[in-house]
Amino acid sequence: MDLHRTTERLCVDDADLSSSSFNNANLSSTRFNQIEFSGATFNDSNMTGWQIHDVNLSGAKIQNANLSGVAFEDCRLAGATIDGVPIEDLIKAYRASQASG
Repeated sequence: MDLHRTTERLCVDDADLSSSSFNNANLSSTRFNQIEFSGATFNDSNMTGWQIHDVNLSGAKIQNANLSGVAFEDCRLAGATIDGVPIEDLIKAYRASQASG
């Protein structure tokens, strides 16, 4: 199915849309629940205000992203790195500097 220059509102339930392509599409205020995104690629996308809850991002790679103002809360960080440095080590070093300061 092709949708071009439309303002349709879609309700998609129990569907296989694998290998679909969305280009120059406005998906603001869209809700994704129990969605399989493994292998998906997001390029040149505005995700301002996104909320991500109970999501498995293991093995994900984020490059050239603006993460200013992003908050990580109650997240498993084992193996996560920033520029090759384990995040757990960064947090440990920060807490040690706060305790000694």
